[in-house]
Amino acid sequence: MDKARELAVRTLYDIHEGGAYANVALAKSLRNASLVGQDRRFATELVYGTVKAGDTLDWMLSRYLTRPLQKTQPLVREILRVGFYQLFFLDKVPGSAVCNTAVDLAKHMGFPKLSGFVNGVLRTAIREPDRAKLPSLRQNPARAIALRYQHPEWLVRHWLKRYGAEETTKVCAFDNTAPLLSVRTNTLRTTREKLTKGLQAEGIKVTESLWTPEGLLLEQHGALDRLQALADGAFQVQDESSMLVGHILAPRANEFIIDCCAAPGGKTTHIASLMEDKGRILACDIYDHKLARIEENARRLGINTIETRLLDAREIGTLYEGVADRVLVDAPCSGLGVLRRKADARWRKKQEDLQSLPAFQLAILESAARAVKRGGILVYSTCTVEPAENGEVVQQFLRKHAEYTLEPTGAFLPSSAMAARHREEDLLQLMPQTDQVDGFFIARMKRRS
Repeated sequence: MDKARELAVRTLYDIHEGGAYANVALAKSLRNASLVGQDRRFATELVYGTVKAGDTLDWMLSRYLTRPLQKTQPLVREILRVGFYQLFFLDKVPGSAVCNTAVDLAKHMGFPKLSGFVNGVLRTAIREPDRAKLPSLRQNPARAIALRYQHPEWLVRHWLKRYGAEETTKVCAFDNTAPLLSVRTNTLRTTREKLTKGLQAEGIKVTESLWTPEGLLLEQHGALDRLQALADGAFQVQDESSMLVGHILAPRANEFIIDCCAAPGGKTTHIASLMEDKGRILACDIYDHKLARIEENARRLGINTIETRLLDAREIGTLYEGVADRVLVDAPCSGLGVLRRKADARWRKKQEDLQSLPAFQLAILESAARAVKRGGILVYSTCTVEPAENGEVVQQFLRKHAEYTLEPTGAFLPSSAMAARHREEDLLQLMPQTDQVDGFFIARMKRRS
């Protein structure tokens, strides 16, 4: 039995039928399996690739079925999805191998009577690949882009109205690129140069970030939990765009900082590092298990200034009125700027979220603003590209709160060639297709003394 393909099928079942997150489900499956090297990488490719292909893969499958795909037995449905992903999205897997292993899986998983059905569908796809030919842009631009770039059609239509076809295509194409692992040097324990040498000694290809002085991009790194540098607390996994938030907040040693929506703690621990672990940081979240992750990361990184509290961010202004030197609101958002990093995220998003989130974000921002002392700093950030969740929230807040003024956010970016183009921006919006990093929004505001 092909263990890599079997793991992929069972993991996909957990994701599609059990509602598990792709990264969590795959990590659990790999921990419980004995896959190494090429098999481990192949299983990972099958899971993430099949999940990302989503509706496109199902549309292609439907070209070869006489009844709706959803009426197929769930595990058999996943076997077919994995088979079609190999046939239409991978170049080096022979069609015969795809068919034979899929038939074996159907039998092994308890569906011998359906093995002929599986074999027939896949062999027809090999003989008649043109059945799965995607519609042209002229016929239906939104559907064509959505299918070609594996995005929900509602989201493509939404972006077409804002960006037009060319930019929408670029955004979708970027979302389908494979991101490098981005990590932040824990400057409390080492330097970027020393960390680079240590990682290279572990056989990892390392490139310095062009955006932040602590950032590194890793290739060929294998399983993270096997890296000694991670166990030693020499770095924290954190996206490049996300690292910019700490620099724009610009905390100082011995200040009191509140991180309102802190989990999973990348920005919180970065703030502590920028403060040289001197002062007090209150990290809040509404989930116990997420606070536990912050505490775990703080211990591993050797940080002592972070205290966690289970708290709805909309209550912070009441409980901590006028006491914080700086407050960070990294608001819950649609996450449309980081879709390339989460294979299943694009299919979990709903159009109604784009309409309901701004009011929620504004409520958090207004509460957080009350916690800032006179002369203090308030930073609002999201990992989305939606103006309604970003600049419009900030402008609405500023119209209601004359005690706050917007500072030139771009001026607080760390010095780098990539950041230079954003120096003059009052509201910082990074766009994936132009900046080649995750989409991110940051605004820095100051409370009058």
